[in-house]
Amino acid sequence: MSDWALWLSLLFVLVALLLSLWQRLGLEKEIAISTIRLAVQLVAIGYVLQFVFGSDHPALIILLLIMMIAVASWNAAKRGQELPGVLLRVVITLVATEIISMSLLLGLQIIEPTPRYVVPLSGMIIGNAMIVSGLFLSHMKREMEATRGEVETLLCLGATPRQAIQAVMKRSVRSSLIPTFDTMKTLGLVQLPGTMTGMIIAGADPLQAVRYQILIMFAFSASATISAVLLSRISYKLWFTKERMLR
Repeated sequence: MSDWALWLSLLFVLVALLLSLWQRLGLEKEIAISTIRLAVQLVAIGYVLQFVFGSDHPALIILLLIMMIAVASWNAAKRGQELPGVLLRVVITLVATEIISMSLLLGLQIIEPTPRYVVPLSGMIIGNAMIVSGLFLSHMKREMEATRGEVETLLCLGATPRQAIQAVMKRSVRSSLIPTFDTMKTLGLVQLPGTMTGMIIAGADPLQAVRYQILIMFAFSASATISAVLLSRISYKLWFTKERMLR
């Protein structure tokens, strides 16, 4: 892609700005900030990846993964920021998801242990886990508000916090996983996913691009489920006080 073509792509942002102004949505500042941040962040990470791939040093890869997990954890934890200790639980969830997923990919020799494979796939896995974690916390918040009386009744009848909140947790886990599996159902029929499209545009064989996309989506299914289930298990106590009362 030429520099001129890249500049012309700003027309899409202009369309969004004009529509926001026309409909008085008040999103002009948000669109402008998002556009600038996107461009700066991607250009910066491009130079970082170029340096990491060139050096091929494990310490740099680990440092980059730590940065990804830190940013992703902070972003997901905002969905439950009123809960003390939620950030730590999200960090544990994302670290565990990354370790399990990457151990399977490398241990089964599905991918090569090189930065060119480990870093992009880790970024996708961590990003997917971040989205699922944020969705879980959002659904839990809504479910707890809607069923507060039910949970308090169960507590009064002698149920433990885990027993009282079990049904709410299951519904929240299911709700947070629906987008991932709905996407899997429609790939290839409704949309061509980003990785596959990018490889095809770059000149890769379409069938080879399909193989990598299948690998990514299968990894997403596991990482999403691990994230939702693990976070539900280690965070449910945060909704209660030390006296086992709802916050």
